[in-house]
Amino acid sequence: MKIAITGATSGIGTEKVKALAPLCEQMFLLVRNEKKARDLIHSLPSNQEKISVIYCNLSDLSSVAKAATTLSQKTTQLDVLINNAGGIFPEKSITTDGHELTFCVNHLGHFLLTYLTLPLLTSGKGGKIISVSSEAHKAANIIEEDLELKNDFSSFKAYANVKLYNLLFTKSLAEKFSDKGIEAYALHPGVVNTNFGNQSKGIFKFILFLAKPFMISPKKGAQTGIYLATNQLDQRSNGGYFKKRKLAKATKDASSKKLRNLLWEYSIKQIQPFLGNK
Repeated sequence: MKIAITGATSGIGTEKVKALAPLCEQMFLLVRNEKKARDLIHSLPSNQEKISVIYCNLSDLSSVAKAATTLSQKTTQLDVLINNAGGIFPEKSITTDGHELTFCVNHLGHFLLTYLTLPLLTSGKGGKIISVSSEAHKAANIIEEDLELKNDFSSFKAYANVKLYNLLFTKSLAEKFSDKGIEAYALHPGVVNTNFGNQSKGIFKFILFLAKPFMISPKKGAQTGIYLATNQLDQRSNGGYFKKRKLAKATKDASSKKLRNLLWEYSIKQIQPFLGNK
């Protein structure tokens, strides 16, 4: 099995690497912090030689495109892509490519990475694309004319929206590429006790503080992602949303064909400069 994963250097990403590395022929860590990734590899009891580090900054689309190129130079085939990285940011920030940071890190960077990696995922018997979403998607409030919330930003609303985008993207992948052997799944890892949200302010920071005693460990939070990566699933669950290793109910908007087509068309337009001749 060959796996690529973003967000591997902390929290549930690290736990996924620890659990999946022994099962892999090759594993690729797509990360911003290469030193932390190498420290993680050196901490593993075995399989170190099978793991490669590739620099990938999801807030910089040229970095994402370069990472996808490097990945294709290292392997001609991929079994699993885990879009694990994500974040919530207290203030609106615009990336060098002109995108709102929450949107870019949680959705658009992964959209570009996935799109460029599809040839590797479809070159064999097919591949899985697993995206970490959240129950926060239930608080989403999509503004169709402002998908990135550049004009109406709030930290939590931006995060809730991109978690819904993860579900819409997953549905689109299953819809568009299942005939090429693609399986796509989104998941809620649980409320995990990590450094996630440490920069948050206001009511969301207070909610995190109250939730701390009830949070689960990163090891437990990684279990659904590990399950999806390693198990053969019913074809009817393709495009589904999972929680506690079972299909879960998402909001009505998560199944909206109109919204997923709107998001897909908008995202394709934004990544066009990075597609080359594709």
